Parts: sequence; C-alpha cells; structure tokens
Amino acid sequence: MTPHLSPRRERWLLFTLAGIQFTHILDFMIMMPLGPQFTALFGISNAQFGLLVSAYTLSAGFSGLLASTYIDRFSRKQLLLTMYTLFGLATLACGLAPDYLWLMVARVAAGLFGGVLSALSQTIVADVVPFERRGRAMSVVMTSFSVSTVAGVPLGLFLAAHLSWHAPFFGIALLVGLLALGAWQTLPRLDAHLHHPERVSVWRGIGQVLAEANHLKAFGVSGLMMFAGFTVIPYITIYLQSNAGMQTAEVPWIYLCGGVATLLTARYFGRLTDRVGKVRVFQRLAVAVAVPLVATTLSEGLPLWGMLAISTLLFTVMSGRMIPGMAMISSAAEPRLRGTFMTLNSAVQSGSMGLAALVAGLIIGRDAQGHLTHYWVAGLLGVSASLLSAWLAGRLRLHGAPGVPGASS
Repeated sequence: MTPHLSPRRERWLLFTLAGIQFTHILDFMIMMPLGPQFTALFGISNAQFGLLVSAYTLSAGFSGLLASTYIDRFSRKQLLLTMYTLFGLATLACGLAPDYLWLMVARVAAGLFGGVLSALSQTIVADVVPFERRGRAMSVVMTSFSVSTVAGVPLGLFLAAHLSWHAPFFGIALLVGLLALGAWQTLPRLDAHLHHPERVSVWRGIGQVLAEANHLKAFGVSGLMMFAGFTVIPYITIYLQSNAGMQTAEVPWIYLCGGVATLLTARYFGRLTDRVGKVRVFQRLAVAVAVPLVATTLSEGLPLWGMLAISTLLFTVMSGRMIPGMAMISSAAEPRLRGTFMTLNSAVQSGSMGLAALVAGLIIGRDAQGHLTHYWVAGLLGVSASLLSAWLAGRLRLHGAPGVPGASS
C-alpha cells in the first residue's frame, strides 16, 4: 500500500531527501577537486588517488549488497536516520585522518554507511510519488547534485584553501548532524511496505529480483550509466591544472558554472521525462553526453571560457541524464520488491563508479613534465559505456507505464 501525502508534506519530504542527498553527494564529490592537493601532500600516483576515490564507491557497493538483505525489513525512516547518523560520524573521521592510510580507512567507512542512502532516497520517492509524477519528483531530489556543485564544492574548496583539507569534512559532518535532527522531526513513518500482503522472505526476494531478466537489464543500464562518467570526472581537476594550465583559484568556477546550469535545467529535464518518456529522454542524453565527455579530455590549450563551456555542458548533460535514468530504473521493479531492487541497484552503481575510477587510473599516465597522458582513451571508454547504456535502455519494460502493465514508457 502506497502512503498518500498531502502536496505540502510531499514537497517537504522531497526537500528533506534532497538535503540528505546533498551531503552524501558532496562528501563524495569534494574528494575529486582536492586531487592535486592529495597527490602532492601524500606523494601518491594517479592510480593511488583513483583508489582513494574508489574506496568510497566500492565499499558503498558492498554495503548495498548487504543492505539488500534487510532494507525491506525496517521502516524507511528508521533505517535512513540510522545510516545517516553513522555516515556523519564516518565523515567526521575523514576530517580527523592524519595520513593517507587513515583517510583510506575513513573513506571506506563513509562508503559503507553512505552507500545505502541513495537507494533509500530513491526507494522512498518511488514508494510515495505516483508513476506519472515520478520524473519531476526525482528531479527535485536530483537537484542535490546541482546544489552541491554550486555551493558545496566551491565552499569546500574555499575552506580547504584557507584552512586545510580537513575543514570541508568537518563542515559536512556538522551539516549531517543538523539535517538528521530535522529529518527525525519531520519525516513520516514510511512503513507501508512492512504491511504488504505479499511480502516475501529476504533471500526469496533477492532471488526474485535476480531471476527477472528485466531487472538484470536495468542493472546493466545503471552500471553503464555510472561507469561512463567516472572514467573522466575524478581526474578533471588534475588534468585542467596540470595540462590545461588552470590556476587553483579558478577551479571552483568549474563546479559553480556546472552546478548553476544543472540547477536551472533539472526541472526542465524532469518535465521532459514525464512528457516525452523516460526511456526516450535517457537515450537522447546518453548519446549527447559523448561530445562533452571526449571534449573534456582534449581541452588542453583552450582559454578559460572554453574550458568552462565544455565542463558546464558535461555537468548539465551528465546530471540531466540521471533524472530519466533513475526514474526509469526505479520503475523496473514491483513495489513489494522495490527496496531490495533499488539497494542492489545502488550497489551496482557504486561498484561501477569505483571500477571506472580504478580502470581510468591505470590507463592515465604522466609524462616527465607531470602532464596526464592517455586521458582521451579513458574518455572514449566512457563514451562506449554511455552508448551501450542507451541501447540497453530501449530493451527495458517499465512497471506502471500507461497501457499494458510493464510496457516501456
């Protein structure tokens, strides 16, 4: 049984989930622009930095696999608040880390607890919001990415430049504490799934999810979608500073411009998703992202405005593609299995991001002058994954679409 909320309470729920997603995404994103500082401070290679980024996503993927055994056994609110509080403590530990090894351990812990948050947020949206409005609802939650790039990353870089690299993590931990208190006071019970008459056992539920070919296709789309971006994104700042000559003070403009663009276009992509169809919009954006993805890896020698134009387009299309993508994927499972499905999907996404960063770190090298080499090869690998995700999306069936149940939308 799906809970029915008033429009006001539904909006408040979506804004609360967006706030939680904001801190979760910011905690992950702040690592990437700090890449030049970490490589210099700890004396590590590109592959070791890729491992530092991947530590979070791979542990989040493992956590997601474990969560699939219990996510549908608890109230969504209870589980969300527990995991969010532990995530905040792990982020605080990141800020207290004295060296590379302890930072790695803290990142693994943050991934273990943070990896469940995205799946829970997306599951709650799918539980509460009707199919025909899910694209717009998902766009509200997904604006957390835009806000984190507009405000969070530039502010974090400012704190890192004027205090230390520890400061952004302290700030995120403080914000997590405040948001956790607010969510505890305002979120509804969110336990309707516990009373579903057709509830199945944990392992039987996992088996039912994995036995359905349509679910496996959805996992394939999800994994390829995330892999495409993370062959390039973790190394953007290092490339622009070492190869393209961008100054450290200019780096926040990448995230500010990209974040503003995604914030302004998120609602448009959400409405377009509901009007044109989730699959169609996703396919078009998955193909379109190939241009800025490759251009980003070949922007050496361009003026600042040219680099900003390319990075802004990349952020806009990459983020825009996530709106129909997640609305499409969240509609691929039956409501009684959605929590398990979305948690497994979160594990697939996290594992794909970690694998992409690791593979790209092995592909990308450095010459005698410290410039990145073969970055464009990583970009082409990302393009291939994105095009494959567009093809596979066309083979999905979406539950709740108008007409025949399970038809594509």
